[in-house]
Amino acid sequence: MTLIMILLAVIGGAALSIQAAINGQLGSKVGVLRSAFLTFSVGALVTALLVFFFEPKHAVTLLDVPKWQLLGALCGVPYIVIMVFAVQRIGTAVATVAVIFGQLFMSMVIDNFGWLGNQPIAFSTTRLGAVVCLGIALYFIYASSREPKSEPLKVKTQP
Repeated sequence: MTLIMILLAVIGGAALSIQAAINGQLGSKVGVLRSAFLTFSVGALVTALLVFFFEPKHAVTLLDVPKWQLLGALCGVPYIVIMVFAVQRIGTAVATVAVIFGQLFMSMVIDNFGWLGNQPIAFSTTRLGAVVCLGIALYFIYASSREPKSEPLKVKTQP
């Protein structure tokens, strides 16, 4: 089951990169905030349909949970706006790796201190190694995007 969850997370990450690339293009044509608005509007509609048709009943409602837990919904707005803006300037790969670097760093801080009701997971040298490796990857991906432009690889297809 753990492997399936990791695979689903990787697929979710791939979907976010596709979304970032598409939204970057859309944002350059219609504006960053309009692109973000479209993302949240369509997302809200699709999610509402999923809730209506598939969400099982729960004993606790959104009105019953601690109010600080509702603040998580606000975190998506800066992410979408920043990505639409950043992808246009630094490209999808650099923007995505930078986001993952920020996610990794903050998730380790949250884990280490057990913030937001999570179980504490101590910071370790292997976790430090992961942050360093991702930082190095970010540097190389950024540096390679600064090199002179070359033609993208093209895959030949049979007619």
